[in-house]
Amino acid sequence: MLHQLSWMVGGQQGEGIDPTGSILSKALNRQGYFIYGYRHFSSRIKGGHSNYKVRISTKPRLSNADALDMLVAFDQETIDLNARELKPGGLILGDSKFKPSVDRNDVQLLHIPLTEIAEELGSRIMKNMVAIGATTAILGIDPSIFTDMIKKQFARKGDKIVQANLEAIRKGAESAKEQLNPKTDFTLAPADGKSRLLMMGNDAISLGAMAAGCRVMPAYPITPASDIMESLVKRLPEIGGVVLQTEDEIAAVITAIGASYAGARAMTATSGPGLSLMMEAIGLSGMTETPLVIVDTQRGGPSTGLPTKNEQSDLNTVLYGSHGEIPRIVLAPSTAEECFYDTVHAFNYAEQYQCPVILMTDLALSLALQTVEQLDYSQVKISRGKLLSDEEVAALTDENGYFPRYADSPDGISPRAMPGQKGGIHYVTGVEHNEIGRPLEGTANREKMMKKRMRKLENVQLPNSLITREKDDAEWLIVGFGSTRGPIEEAREQLAADGIPTSHLHIRVLAPFPTQSVKDVLSRYERVLVVENNATGQLAAQLRQYVGDISTIYSQTKFNGDPYYPSEITEHVKELMAHGNSQRLSYVR
Repeated sequence: MLHQLSWMVGGQQGEGIDPTGSILSKALNRQGYFIYGYRHFSSRIKGGHSNYKVRISTKPRLSNADALDMLVAFDQETIDLNARELKPGGLILGDSKFKPSVDRNDVQLLHIPLTEIAEELGSRIMKNMVAIGATTAILGIDPSIFTDMIKKQFARKGDKIVQANLEAIRKGAESAKEQLNPKTDFTLAPADGKSRLLMMGNDAISLGAMAAGCRVMPAYPITPASDIMESLVKRLPEIGGVVLQTEDEIAAVITAIGASYAGARAMTATSGPGLSLMMEAIGLSGMTETPLVIVDTQRGGPSTGLPTKNEQSDLNTVLYGSHGEIPRIVLAPSTAEECFYDTVHAFNYAEQYQCPVILMTDLALSLALQTVEQLDYSQVKISRGKLLSDEEVAALTDENGYFPRYADSPDGISPRAMPGQKGGIHYVTGVEHNEIGRPLEGTANREKMMKKRMRKLENVQLPNSLITREKDDAEWLIVGFGSTRGPIEEAREQLAADGIPTSHLHIRVLAPFPTQSVKDVLSRYERVLVVENNATGQLAAQLRQYVGDISTIYSQTKFNGDPYYPSEITEHVKELMAHGNSQRLSYVR
C-alpha cells in the first residue's frame, strides 16, 4: 500500500490532457489526499507533446516526484519521451489503438482500449474518462468519487452525456482490472478525508486581490499570468469591480496607475516581456508616489523564450528595472497559500509606502495545482496608509488653496488626498516637482524630494521576510526563493535520511532586502548553497551584494524549463561535500 504515488498522462496538446489531470486531482483532493499537479505544455494552441503530472500523497508535497509510478499514454511519443522517468516496476497504460510498445523490461505495459471504449460510448474525446477509470481501478479507488464532479461538469450537456462519461470511467476500470498482474500493488493508503482547497498560485492571487479590495484590473493576456485576468473577469464584476483588456501592457499599467490615483485599489498582471514594457510606468508610479501593484509571473526568457516553461530569471529586472532611482517593494511567495496572503500585503504596502509593489511568482508556482488548507479571511486586514479625511485635507491646504500632496516628512511618506476632495488641489506629473506637485528642477528641490522618496524604505524590514528551518548540527544552509521551496524541503528530507542534516532559508521579501536578518542566518553556516531557476545565479549575487563574505556561497542553477526535482539538489550537495573546496568546481565562489 502506497502513501504517495506519481502519475502522468501524456499525449498531443488539445487531446484533453489538462482536463484528465485536473479531474483526477480534484477528485482525490476531495478524498483528503495532498495533490501537486504540474502541467508540461507546448506554446502551440494544438499539437505538440503535452503531459500532466499528478503527485498524490498522504502528506503535503510541493514538487514533482523524482520518478513516476504510473504513465498513461495517449500516443507512442508519450512513452518514447517519458517512460525513462518510470521507477523499476512502474506501470504504463497505453491506448491499444496505437499498439504501444516500450523498450524497458523492468516496467509493465497494459494495452487499454481507451479510444475504442470512448468511441463505443459516442465520442473518442471520452478516452480521458476511460483513462481515469483505469487509473482508479489500479489505485484501489472507488470510481463513484467522480460521480458528483461529472454530473456538475457536464450537466449543461444533458443526462446522456453525463451517463456516457460515467460509463467510460466504469469500463476503463473493468479493462484495467482484467489485465493487471495480480501481484502488482499500486493501492493507495487511505487519506484523512479532511476538506482542503485545491488551487494554483494564480487562483490564490485572484482571491487575494478581491479580498484586498481590488476593484480595477487592466491587463493584457500573457502566459503564465493570464489565469489571473481570466479568473477576475468572472468574479470582479460581481463585487462591483472591472477587468479591462487593454491594447498592450503599457496601457494596462498606466490605466492601473490612473485608477489608483483616483482612489481605487488596482493591479495588473503580466510576465517577463510584458514587465519590460511597463518599466517607464513603474518609474512614473515611483515619481508620482502613486500606489501600484504588479504581478510578474516569471517564465523562460529572454524574448519569447520558453513561454510555457518555468524560470526565475526576472529577478534582476524586478529589482533594478526602470530608469532612475525609486523605492520599490518586491514580494516572492513560495506557496499558493502565501500567494493569497501576500497579494493582500502587496495592496497594503503599495498604499502605506505609496510606491510600486511587485508580487513575483514563477510558472511552477503560478500554474501548479496545490492542496491548500482553508484560507483564513480573518487575517485579511486592509490598510490604506496616510489617506486623509476632508477635514484633514482642509487643515493642510495653504493660503493659495493648494494641498501639499508631496509634503516632506520624517518617514518620506506624505499624507494623501483623492481627486475631488475639497481643498485637495495639487499637481501631479512625472517631472521632478515640489511639495504641491508643481514642476521644479532646482538642485536643492531635487535633492530634497529625492531624499524624501528614498527615505520611505530606509531601514525598513517588512514582516515575514524569511522562512527559516534550521538544524543545530547542520553544516549546509540551502537558500532559495519562490517555487524552489518544495524541492528544497524534500531534498533536505532525503539528505537527512542519509545522515546529512541541512538547514533552509527561503527569502520572501527581496526588496527592501532583509539584509541583517539574512546576514544573521548566514553567519551561522560555513557553507551556503543557493538554488534557483536561472543561468547566472541572480539570487546568489544578491546574497554576495548584501551580506559580503560571511560564508562560502555556492550556486546551483537550472534553466532548462523544468522546475527542480528534489534529487537534483540532494545530489548536488553530496557532490559539493565530496569535492570540498576544489577549485575544479565551476560553481565555487
